[in-house]
Amino acid sequence: MGTPFVLRISELAILVLFASVCIAMSDSAATPLDQHATGSSPAPAVHIVYTERPQDEEPEAYHIRTLSAVLGSEEAAKEALLYSYKSAASGFSAKLTPEQVEQISQQPGVLQVVPSRTYQLHGANNLH
Repeated sequence: MGTPFVLRISELAILVLFASVCIAMSDSAATPLDQHATGSSPAPAVHIVYTERPQDEEPEAYHIRTLSAVLGSEEAAKEALLYSYKSAASGFSAKLTPEQVEQISQQPGVLQVVPSRTYQLHGANNLH
């Protein structure tokens, strides 16, 4: 009987993840163009890179290999990698410049790259 509860939690996690991605995509559509217009090199920002699930490789190794293709070395990839997602979705978060975001978006197996956002729930005071 414990399995249906676990499945519901997993389904809820996937739904929340999907909603977050949709919101992040709508909020960030014009950001890269605005940054390029200034002519200065923007600092790296945290992005979430969604990937296909690796078939014959551990997820973190696959994520590091994908990131290494853009950053030039495994060492640089390990430094930039903040978290490797393996359960509800496959992907990772890393600090990337807008140019690196463009490059990693073209890598095989990369499905989507979105800026990381933190959202605050409204009405949390009602829970007390």
